[in-house]
Amino acid sequence: MPTTNTRIAFIGGGNMARSLIAGLVADGYQASRLTVSDPDTSKREALAGRFGISACASSATALDGAEVVVLCVKPQVAAGVCRELAMHLPAPLPLVISVMAGVSETSIRGWLGQPIPLVRAMPNTPVLVQSGAIGLHAAEAIQEDQRNLAEEIMRAGGLTHWVKTEAELDTVTALSGSGPAYFFLFMEALEEAAIAEGLDAEGARLLSIQTALGAARMAVESDESPRQLRQRVTSPGGTTERAIAVFEDGGLPALTRRALAAARQRAHALSELIAEDK
Repeated sequence: MPTTNTRIAFIGGGNMARSLIAGLVADGYQASRLTVSDPDTSKREALAGRFGISACASSATALDGAEVVVLCVKPQVAAGVCRELAMHLPAPLPLVISVMAGVSETSIRGWLGQPIPLVRAMPNTPVLVQSGAIGLHAAEAIQEDQRNLAEEIMRAGGLTHWVKTEAELDTVTALSGSGPAYFFLFMEALEEAAIAEGLDAEGARLLSIQTALGAARMAVESDESPRQLRQRVTSPGGTTERAIAVFEDGGLPALTRRALAAARQRAHALSELIAEDK
């Protein structure tokens, strides 16, 4: 948990900020050290009422005394928000953590106009239930204590993993950022297939969800790889082996590689579009 002396300002009060705030407060972090700014009165009031944190409309007010600034606004407004923040950054410069998808470190630093200590984070939607997968990259010249602090804060949303290059965040986006939708798609397909085979809709839904949950939990708690776990439940000549053969004959591994590559390429293209806003 970050030290209780650290003041954190969240710029933007949407779902991502709410999830991280909830995780920090649940971990015992002092609500009095957390501030959120958002132009939406209802969001501010909801966050202040639910978590007991400070809330304000002005980002300048939120920055007052902040040691960490978490950028939680949409990429489309990133340039304007950062340029406004640039006029109010406190001294010494705070650690900035960006959870803005596709917004490069170069763009953020250019808009802020100063060589700030910066970490980019790529979370996914399960952060909403503190079960997220979060890729992290530290910009140059960041101090070890700042890196550790960023990791501790983002752990409020789930598992964290550092990547060596910023470009790898595009792959993180394709894997874990978009990944929940892949699993939802497969669960949806399983439900529909089970219903087609005669199972009632409620049973198909509950069994597919619980099966996904159980498999994920086994993978988390086991020292074995997913391949090894799959092989353990695939008896020669059995039902699982027959189903796996159909998946493999249908080209599932190659299809997955194509899908991930397509998502990564799109993430890179979107980053370039955002960077064009100078």
